[in-house]
Amino acid sequence: MNDQPTGERITVVGAGVMGVGITALAISRGLPVLLVDVDGARLADARVRIDGELRIAQLLGKLPEGTVTGPLETATTPAGAADATIVVEATTEDLAVKAKVLAEISTILRPGTPLVSNTSSIPIDELAGFARRPADVVGTHFMNPPYLIRTVEVIRGARTGEDTMLALGRSLAALGQEPIVVRDAPGFVTSRVLHPMINDAARIVQEGTAGVEDVDKLMENCLGHRTGPLRTADLIGIDNLVDSLRVLHERTGDAGCRPCDLLLEKVRLGHHGRKSGRGFYEYAH
Repeated sequence: MNDQPTGERITVVGAGVMGVGITALAISRGLPVLLVDVDGARLADARVRIDGELRIAQLLGKLPEGTVTGPLETATTPAGAADATIVVEATTEDLAVKAKVLAEISTILRPGTPLVSNTSSIPIDELAGFARRPADVVGTHFMNPPYLIRTVEVIRGARTGEDTMLALGRSLAALGQEPIVVRDAPGFVTSRVLHPMINDAARIVQEGTAGVEDVDKLMENCLGHRTGPLRTADLIGIDNLVDSLRVLHERTGDAGCRPCDLLLEKVRLGHHGRKSGRGFYEYAH
C-alpha cells in the first residue's frame, strides 16, 4: 500500500457492518486500508457495500473536498498487517473471537503499533490480557455510520500506554474523528446507557404497551432521540445488540441488561435489522 501524506496505513480486521463502515471512512479520507476477514465471500461483498457507503457519503456531502479515495486491499489472513501504523479489530462482540484475533495480530505488529478493539461493551483491559503487549491495546467505539457521526468514544485501559494514546490520536485526526476518552468499564458510556434503554423499548413493545413506530416517535419527538431506540437497534444490528447486552449482564449483574424475549426471537428468526433487510422495520435491499 502506498503511503499517504499522513503516513497512516490502516488494517481493519472484520468485514462486518462496523468493519465496512470504518474502512469506508478511512478510504474516503484518502488513507490506504487492508481489510482482513477469514471469509473470502464476505470480503467480496464488503467491496460492494463499501462502494455503496461511499456513494451515500458523497450524496450527503460528507466526503472531504478534493480527496482522492485511498486504495483498498483485502486478504483472508492478517500477514499483510505487519507494516500497519494502526490495526482496528472490528469482529463480532464475542470475547473468544476478539481474544483470538488480538493474540494473533499482536505477534505480527511492530512494538508500539496501536492495536485497537472496536468493541461496544467488553472491557479493554480484559481484552489486553490476550495481546503480547497490553500497553499497545486501546478501545474505540465508532458509531454507525462513522462518516455521519464524527465523534468516537475512546477507551483507555488500565495498561494502555501513553504512546498508544498519542498514536491513536494522530490516526483519528487523519480520519476526521473527534475522540472523547473515557475510563474502562463494561459498556463504557454509550453502550452502558443506550443498550439497556433499547432493551426497555423492545420490552414495552413485547408487553403490548405501544407499537414499534409509536415508541420511536415518542422518543424522537418528546425526548429528542434522533432516530428512536428501535430504529437504532436495526442500525446497530439486533444480533450485535443482544451480544452486547449479554456482556453487560454478565459483567454488571444488572437485570435490565438481560436481553428481552422479543430481541432474542428476532435474532432466532434472522431479523437482525437493516443489514438483513428486516428487524423492527423492513428495508429494501
